[in-house]
Amino acid sequence: MSTTLDRLHRGQTATVTALELEGAERRRLMDMGLLVGTTVSVDRVSPLGDPAAYRVRDGLLVLRSGQAHRVHVDLHEEEPT
Repeated sequence: MSTTLDRLHRGQTATVTALELEGAERRRLMDMGLLVGTTVSVDRVSPLGDPAAYRVRDGLLVLRSGQAHRVHVDLHEEEPT
């Protein structure tokens, strides 16, 4: 299912499909490992919902909802328990 990073809930995992960012902001996130094809999971969300921390590769990346809304992802299907 295709969505944006800001719509994921804690514990959900997705794969980045597109970055709708430009210039220095795009380069900064790409330098931190947020690339098309990268797996991202929601690690923490602040009490008011903004910002949120995402697990990207071996690091933790904190984004505001405005930035996360411009990162398109494909949600991984949850495995039945």
